[in-house]
Amino acid sequence: MIALTAAEIAAATGGTRSSVAPEHVVTGPVVTDSREVLPGGLFVALPGEHVDGHDFAATAVEAGAALVLAARELPGLPCVVVPDVERALGDLARDVLVRLRDAAAEPGGSGLRVVGVTGSVGKTTTKDVLAQLCGAVGPTVAPVRSFNNEIGLPLTVLRADEQTRFLVLEMGASGPGHLTYLTDIAPPDVAVVLVVGQAHLGGFGGGIDAVARAKAEIVLGLVPDGTAVLNGDDPRVRAMADVAPGPVVLFGAAPDAQVRVEDVRLDALGRARFRLVHTLDGARDARDVELRLVGEHHVHNALAAAAAALTVGIDLDTVAAGLSAADALSPHRMHVVDRPDGVTVVDDSYNANPDSMRAALKALAVIAGRERRSVAVLGEMLELGEESRAAHDAIGRLVVRLNIGLTVVVGEGARAIRDGANHEGSWGDEIVLVDDVATAAQLLAEELRAGDVVLVKSSYGSGLWQLGDLLVGADA
Repeated sequence: MIALTAAEIAAATGGTRSSVAPEHVVTGPVVTDSREVLPGGLFVALPGEHVDGHDFAATAVEAGAALVLAARELPGLPCVVVPDVERALGDLARDVLVRLRDAAAEPGGSGLRVVGVTGSVGKTTTKDVLAQLCGAVGPTVAPVRSFNNEIGLPLTVLRADEQTRFLVLEMGASGPGHLTYLTDIAPPDVAVVLVVGQAHLGGFGGGIDAVARAKAEIVLGLVPDGTAVLNGDDPRVRAMADVAPGPVVLFGAAPDAQVRVEDVRLDALGRARFRLVHTLDGARDARDVELRLVGEHHVHNALAAAAAALTVGIDLDTVAAGLSAADALSPHRMHVVDRPDGVTVVDDSYNANPDSMRAALKALAVIAGRERRSVAVLGEMLELGEESRAAHDAIGRLVVRLNIGLTVVVGEGARAIRDGANHEGSWGDEIVLVDDVATAAQLLAEELRAGDVVLVKSSYGSGLWQLGDLLVGADA
């Protein structure tokens, strides 16, 4: 974070100082975990359901925190006391970003550009790829893992400083108004919308059209001259052009997309090769790309990252080379490991919804091909509301249509996957329902053999990421 005095932090958050002089300076990073405190940093004492950050404030100060952002006075500890710590964290991030933008506009400034990424699927991978493209040409700050909510986004903003040229932000929404809140903290210069799908349906109300309205909030939250980068292959995303306050760039396979994909082919490992075409300057220009990411669904993620990168001024040669070199940086996201025993593990257990589940299963079928056995270990897709049973049933039917060799359904919440597979015509031992992760691990230890390709996929809250860690090994 940029250096700020206690008085400046109090002014930004509407707080009051306690046991700290107004000129006392914070120079280190902002953290919510006392174990991550560095000397000179700011410790944000967030209250929680199970632990209260205030209980760790003294430990944070002992570790070198210069100041605590707190909801109550902590006698003897340097604090700024605010009515709502979470809101204050957002207020501080907003204030810091305004300062950074002002500094960036000065002669010799960084020319800071803020890019926000949202969508029902693909946000984290797109963010990771875009951060690698931007990082090749200038200082870039992007979220760690999937820091995309009302806490993670401000923490990411507060990592930026006067040298930051690109601030890439992942913006998640599990209900109406969430993106409005995030864009109020960090209005993007470029807003990327990937796809409107069935993720978090239970939180939106009104079905998929309500999801579309909520995702459009990122476009409405652009700076006045900001650019909307929209998936031209998704009608609901394309329609967001109607509310864009400035230029619109379409990406996809559609003929009118300014950043377009042509001639997509998959290799034996499920990695896509394609022709990246753009007409942003009026004339056609194209380069070949060979992704290292596994799964055809990553083509749209790569296109979105390319469109955003081109929009902020990165040249096509750099973009194409960067796409071909980009890795999936966040854990449990199509992470492919070839084990010494001949088993290939595809760990995509960080999150799941119907769209990403279908994409992962198709990738499994491609990787396994006709010579290897495909094994799908599937857990519950959470937050689907009243659509949950039908969505899980449909996944079970897809498993049969893709001819997956063995499907292990984990947990009662995912039972409808087995039911759907049975209704589609599965029989014998092709579909197995087990109670929990431990039972699934025991079954796989007995069942897996050399040549198998095993996919692990579920929502994070289902806990299958633990099985992913076990299958790939602690050091992978």
